[in-house]
Amino acid sequence: MARPKNDDFLRALLREPTTRTPLWLMRQAGRYLPEYCETRKRAGNFLALCKSPSMACEVTLQPLARYDLDAAILFSDILTVPDAMGLGLYFAEGEGPKFERPLREEWAINDLTAPDPYDHLRYVMDAVVEIRRALDNSVPLIGFSGSPFTLACYMVEGGGSDDFRTVKTMLYSRPDLLHKILTVTADAVTSYLNAQIESGAQAVQIFDTWGGALSHAAYEEFSLAYMQRVIAGLKKTHDGERIPCIVFTKGGGQWLEKIADIGCDAIGLDWSTDIGLARQRVGDKVALQGNFDPIALFASPEAVAKEATRIMDCYGPGNTGHVFNLGHGINQHTPPDNVRVLVDTVHAYKRK
Repeated sequence: MARPKNDDFLRALLREPTTRTPLWLMRQAGRYLPEYCETRKRAGNFLALCKSPSMACEVTLQPLARYDLDAAILFSDILTVPDAMGLGLYFAEGEGPKFERPLREEWAINDLTAPDPYDHLRYVMDAVVEIRRALDNSVPLIGFSGSPFTLACYMVEGGGSDDFRTVKTMLYSRPDLLHKILTVTADAVTSYLNAQIESGAQAVQIFDTWGGALSHAAYEEFSLAYMQRVIAGLKKTHDGERIPCIVFTKGGGQWLEKIADIGCDAIGLDWSTDIGLARQRVGDKVALQGNFDPIALFASPEAVAKEATRIMDCYGPGNTGHVFNLGHGINQHTPPDNVRVLVDTVHAYKRK
């Protein structure tokens, strides 16, 4: 299988020269787009949208029809994996995701098994196949999963949390139980991402959204070690092409050197890290992705362009190893016109 016509995103991840700085946006298919809201209304609810391959394909392509983006990302949710493990995912109106059966009891944790992605998550693979066909090799398709620790947070807490008290209490008082959850979840994530790759994903990202909530020692033991385990089990090539892997720990700026050592091709940065200093710290080991503050998109178009240019200047000279992105998912109230300003500014930028 040949590389896409626009392969700047893949080239950047592999630290090869690019014609321009590629960019995509975390949560680029989302509620800030009126067309997405229309499709979601037709689907009935968010979970129905995720579980319909044709609708998932439709919303994946919507931002690419509107903006000159350099990659598509599969439309799905990180919680499809614990849902496939039988925890009973549902979305409460205005409250976000919840699980009917959170992992609190020792017997339930010992009974946990990794689902077969081609069985319990077939709808995701069908969506990947359909999106690849629709993209017609124009730009690459990114597959993704939550990190084992981030998924464990939701699985133990039963939903989102301000302080992760339940999962952290388990971490300190019964680390054996948390390690059991993480081991099974790491196996599930590995097979899930490999199934996405076999179905057509050309790069994958691991979203470690809550790794930054951990202490220094706990991060290495309970988050980083399990991401390393996932990466060790990932398919590195498919159809004769390298499949790059990105790791994004929100709040992970202090661990960049350690993340760079686990075998990933690129590190995603949130907005709290200086990308120029990050580049010095990781050297030639990995590419960098990020790190525009998504809330800056609420400023004037001039301010959006200025902040994008500042980050590009900060990254420094040379047209290798940089994928422009946000430091977290795009906010649902973002003005769509400002996203166009961001995209155009990044693509027009001339590196020294």
